[in-house]
Amino acid sequence: MLHVFDMDGTLLTGAATVELARHFDKLAMGEDVETRFLAGTVTDTEFWQTLLDICGEATEADLDAAFHGARWMEGVAAVFADIRARGETAIVISQSPTFFVDRLRAWGAHETYGSAVEIGVPVLDDATLSAEMKVTITEEALSRLGLAPEECVAYGDSGSDIGLFRWLPHTVAVNAAPAIRALAAAHYSGSDLREAYALGRELATA
Repeated sequence: MLHVFDMDGTLLTGAATVELARHFDKLAMGEDVETRFLAGTVTDTEFWQTLLDICGEATEADLDAAFHGARWMEGVAAVFADIRARGETAIVISQSPTFFVDRLRAWGAHETYGSAVEIGVPVLDDATLSAEMKVTITEEALSRLGLAPEECVAYGDSGSDIGLFRWLPHTVAVNAAPAIRALAAAHYSGSDLREAYALGRELATA
């Protein structure tokens, strides 16, 4: 079984950009650019450059502190541990920067994917991990593992997850926007990922 998780709004209660801005005492700046990004009034490059400005010359220790201090759903590491104990696979696919998403491997995620943004490196025009890439990455993971789409559960909350939710039969909307709720096989509202994961397990074994 493959479990595919979005991060912002699904594993995190909010967005990585806002959490990083909170840690670096630039919360208003982070909230503003996140709002404009969601509204489509800022380009991807402008968004990422603002994030890099927020992070400044952050060290790995700084980023670790921001990661651990972020507002995560309860039970994230426990869910990954249970998936591993069953011999299954957990991957996280997010539009947030890889330097933040990759830290979930220490909590038990097998694979992590994010936008190609690095501190101290110029932003590339194609840095953003697209919604279409979420489907492609999942297709490749299923093929590599020898699994069918019916052996996959996706957990998500927003527009970047629509492609996955239209394709896969087993989907859990986590504190989700209406468009995702309308496509999902199950819905969860709350603060404990273990409860959303339980719904996913029910779908996969029904």
